[in-house]
Amino acid sequence: MCKVSSSLHFVKRSHPQSGQESSSETYWVPNTDVYATDGGLVIKVELAGMRREDLELVVEGNCVKISGHRPDGCRAPKCKFLVMEINYGAFESVIELPDGYDLSLARAAYQNGFLRVDVPLRTDAPHQRHKVPITAERG
Repeated sequence: MCKVSSSLHFVKRSHPQSGQESSSETYWVPNTDVYATDGGLVIKVELAGMRREDLELVVEGNCVKISGHRPDGCRAPKCKFLVMEINYGAFESVIELPDGYDLSLARAAYQNGFLRVDVPLRTDAPHQRHKVPITAERG
């Protein structure tokens, strides 16, 4: 299993119409736990301050891509930081899962700043690309 581990990344994006590279953008990777249970695998992502509607979860092959954008609308325009540890803006996390899990049956819920993705053990399903809906967990 592998995951991008650094918290801040610089990327070059190609313009969709011209194909030319645009200026570098930054994105961050949220804190993530991945652990096995008797019934499958759990991915838990810390995303405080996010709305469920601003998250996207896409499965392709044996990879889970979680992305979105956390807005920064709470600080004064000309503030000077003493400590800055909270990341804002676009984020992306790609998690490659080992064989044996059925991502076509993955379920996701977002509650209290945590996204939880449950992936059951595979019984022999083919890998396909699809979006996984994120529901509001009732607790």
